Amino acid sequence: MKKSKVSKPLPVPGLLQESGSPLHTMEPKEASATPALNLANHFLIAMPSMQDPVFGGTVVYVCEHNENGVLGVVINKPTDMTMEVLFERIDLEVTAGGDNMTSKPIMFGGPVQDDRGFVLHTPGARYSSSLTVTDEVAFTTSIDVLEAVAKGAGPQRMLVSIGYSGWSPGQLEDEISRNGWLTVHADPAVLFEVPIEERYLAAMKLLGIDPLMLTSEAGHA
Repeated sequence: MKKSKVSKPLPVPGLLQESGSPLHTMEPKEASATPALNLANHFLIAMPSMQDPVFGGTVVYVCEHNENGVLGVVINKPTDMTMEVLFERIDLEVTAGGDNMTSKPIMFGGPVQDDRGFVLHTPGARYSSSLTVTDEVAFTTSIDVLEAVAKGAGPQRMLVSIGYSGWSPGQLEDEISRNGWLTVHADPAVLFEVPIEERYLAAMKLLGIDPLMLTSEAGHA
């Protein structure tokens, strides 16, 4: 079986890192560089009218939004890969403490770097390449978080994806203005606890919207 590239720290060019530096050493930006619209820690909810084969019907959790663009992870599109298969591909031995995670599905996080793994999880332990989005959500791209999971010492709540979703500066704003996405402040319960098949409706409910009543007009919260 072909080995996954997840076994190495995962670069995210132009968004979370500068010149290949680890995420946690990222220098703060000047306030003037902050985009007028900052959707970090928001859900992007694809409008029902979206016919895109990649993003149609999806909910995306936005990890970072700055002058370099937007990085997010699709949270409701499972692949046919499980954690058990992922552990096998990266040669991680699962101990008794980690075997309760083996059946969990891996998400399709997006079309960018879709041969690499990314982890959304509750903050706590320090990992070598990690970005704290909020007090309740962190984004890690290094193998050490999966090593901890295999030993039963990983985060209490987590979502593992293959690939991520990225937008260049101004691209997502343009898609929103053309009624491609609804936006709403994220709820960690939808991210980590709601069953995968119910996450789209749960995200819609955060807006108080019935998807069946939607037209092509977008709204924001």
